[in-house]
Amino acid sequence: MKELELKYGCNPNQKPSQIYVADGRELPIEVLSGRPGYINFLDAFNGWQLVRELKKATGLPAATSFKHVSPAGAAVGLPLDETLAKIYWVDDMGELSPLACAYARARGADRMSSFGDFIALSDECDKDTASIIKREVSDGVIAPGYTKEALEILKAKKNGNYNVIKIDPEYVPAPIEHKEVFGITFEQGRNELAMNDELLANVVTENKNLTEAAKRDLLVSLITLKYTQSNSVCFVKDGQAIGVGAGQQSRVHCTRLAGQKADNWFLRQCPKVLNLPFVDNIRRADRDNAIDVYIGAEYMDVLAEGAWQKVFKEKPEVFTEKEKREWLDQMKGVTLGSDAFFPFSDNIERAYKSGVEYIAQPGGSVRDDLVIDTCNKYNMVMAFTGIRLFHH
Repeated sequence: MKELELKYGCNPNQKPSQIYVADGRELPIEVLSGRPGYINFLDAFNGWQLVRELKKATGLPAATSFKHVSPAGAAVGLPLDETLAKIYWVDDMGELSPLACAYARARGADRMSSFGDFIALSDECDKDTASIIKREVSDGVIAPGYTKEALEILKAKKNGNYNVIKIDPEYVPAPIEHKEVFGITFEQGRNELAMNDELLANVVTENKNLTEAAKRDLLVSLITLKYTQSNSVCFVKDGQAIGVGAGQQSRVHCTRLAGQKADNWFLRQCPKVLNLPFVDNIRRADRDNAIDVYIGAEYMDVLAEGAWQKVFKEKPEVFTEKEKREWLDQMKGVTLGSDAFFPFSDNIERAYKSGVEYIAQPGGSVRDDLVIDTCNKYNMVMAFTGIRLFHH
């Protein structure tokens, strides 16, 4: 198959629409189920590149949850502890495969953003992973293959209309890529920069204790940023993105957005949130939305009289700002990557509030000294990578 006609482009009025390889080669994909659209394929191909690089850099199965051409979450397949299994709503599924753990982490980090995601998997999709996908609201999945059991589960989703794409893992794109805007063609070399520990060798802070776990997490952060719409910042802990700030014009707004998502991820692990008394048979999306509101500034929207009864069996106590701060102060060992240099130290101050101890950024700002001094104040480890990772 050399070309595939799509229903429409980004919007229904944008017709005709299709995908093809410009040099006339066969498309490296096979649609096994459904009818993926223009944005689906943008998410699928960006997501596939991300998980392929994560697998290459870490040696672990990887998954990502994409929404509107940026990852809502990305992770490698490390085991889940009891708390994480509970906040990702997979605690009823028993021991999961490494790939399923990767997707549970990628999907669970920011469940509000992942609603209706497109999934990319680095390895053959197995039954465990398909079983998680089955219960979530999702547009589709791309992977290098599917077991027979997994494919049967996925083909039954959405009454047989769920998008399932198989990609040739041996496909290598042309070294020069093109993009057309306003009838004008842009050309550039693909960003084939190798993502490895060498990028983290230039540690510029007084504290130079960059642990192996921190190196892994910084690589997860940088690879995630490589496929995130810029400006972007990514918080990572234990092999998974816990907060992605994408497409902001100001870098500190990226940091604040990603930091708030990271805070929400950790607040969901607090017993006060874990033990919320939800009504029976509440829909997954309604439950996730209620948690997001409860731990946020607009908590009265879900605790007001007439509102809480729709969600909870009994009215929960307010999660006070003091209680939240005391819980968040326990979050440690977080890593932070930035796709371009930090121009001001306010980014570091905000990162510290979310438990960041390790940072990777390009360096090169006229205020590098001030940024380094702020890291030293908090005994952080910061590496200058010397490379920018803008993606548009």
